[in-house]
Amino acid sequence: MKILIAGIAAAGLMAAQTADQQTNNKQDRQMTAQIRKALMQDSALSTNAHNIKIITQGGMVTLKGIVNSDNEKKVVESKAADVAGGVAKVDDELTVK
Repeated sequence: MKILIAGIAAAGLMAAQTADQQTNNKQDRQMTAQIRKALMQDSALSTNAHNIKIITQGGMVTLKGIVNSDNEKKVVESKAADVAGGVAKVDDELTVK
């Protein structure tokens, strides 16, 4: 059963992630912190981009929130993918304002 659920989650067929679903797993917390640090260090990003929600579960990252442009959305996703180990590990649910 556990394998089936993991397979469904990996396929993106489970419900959308919310911030309260961030795991307490040390590696997930570290990945979230590294992504947040990368975003905060980029002064070209808007306050909206700095304040997006980053949810990491089992090495998979979900990004939620509002950014100011398509370009900013790409930059945020790219920074998250760099930390997570590839774009396949990032679920971009960002909305352009």
